Amino acid sequence: MIYFFYIVFFFLILRFTVTLFNFISNPKLTNSPKKFNDLVSILIPARNEKENILQLLKSIHQQDYQNIEVIVLDDDSEDNTYQLVDNFCGNHPKFKIVKGKSLAKGWLGKNFACHQLSQKAKGDWLLFLDADEEVKDHLINNTLYRMYVGKLSLLSLFTNQITISLGEKTVVPLMHFLLLNLLPLRLVKLSKLPSFAAASGQFMLFKASDYKQFEWHQAVKNKVVEDIEIMKKVKQDGLLGEALLANGFVFCRMYKNYNECLSGFSKNILAGFNNSIIALIIYIIFVVFGPVFILLFGNFQLFYFALTLIIFSRIMISYLSGQNVFINILYHPIQMLNLLILAFLSIKQSLGSKISWKGRTINT
Repeated sequence: MIYFFYIVFFFLILRFTVTLFNFISNPKLTNSPKKFNDLVSILIPARNEKENILQLLKSIHQQDYQNIEVIVLDDDSEDNTYQLVDNFCGNHPKFKIVKGKSLAKGWLGKNFACHQLSQKAKGDWLLFLDADEEVKDHLINNTLYRMYVGKLSLLSLFTNQITISLGEKTVVPLMHFLLLNLLPLRLVKLSKLPSFAAASGQFMLFKASDYKQFEWHQAVKNKVVEDIEIMKKVKQDGLLGEALLANGFVFCRMYKNYNECLSGFSKNILAGFNNSIIALIIYIIFVVFGPVFILLFGNFQLFYFALTLIIFSRIMISYLSGQNVFINILYHPIQMLNLLILAFLSIKQSLGSKISWKGRTINT
């Protein structure tokens, strides 16, 4: 039993160290001292997005960067997404909407939509956004500065997450918890190893010439978690990619209830562990069950030490991700239970189940 205590505390301290590194290195998008005027193609795949898409389009129209073209691809929506966007485009000449082709064999829907969008874009930079987001002033200028300074082919931002319902508050914060608790985010750029890869499909900014040479969405056309796979490809192609926190320049409400949260995150969580079921199980054992084991079979001092590490980690992660510190600490036990549920669902899907997303069945 004593050896298990040692392993649990080693794991706790290691994760705390990673979190502390992220906190000190502060991997956030910063303000640019320069102004740019490059043509940026903002590319938005949209399937059944009638509730979200206009908020994004209005925020793009209102932001301060003007040299843009905005292309929305309607991916065989079953609602009136196309009509809503088409009406908006009629009053805004920089915006247009196109009908996507029927899903080609061997492709997943979003990857195929992004590939089609890239073929229609004319910009020096290709910015892929999800339809359920909202952008703020200075976003594009700041990211272009980062691309130039870092000589990047890809910059991906982890957006600030909006959570309203209780279900969202007990699941969505796990995204930043896992990211900042496991990966020193600065190493995405500093390390050439593909294993140090992280990205968010909610914001992917590419240098257009590099993208069109390597056609990265085509290269990962059948991958469910295409964002991380693309970052790996960028590294393998000998180019530079970086992942940062959006720092209040992009917001997203990913899901609107508990079931949507479970469905959405369960299809992604294994990718954070290099699709290794064993690695995910080990993580769950030490993160979810480790502190409980210490509480039941250790003494108060040991549990107090473990609890202190957890609380300080949650404080740092909440600060970095722009989340409510008190809520994340209060809901931590429930979030850990949901992490267990997500791991179970993800493993079940990887062993042969099918994922349904936006009306399509995805065979994993």
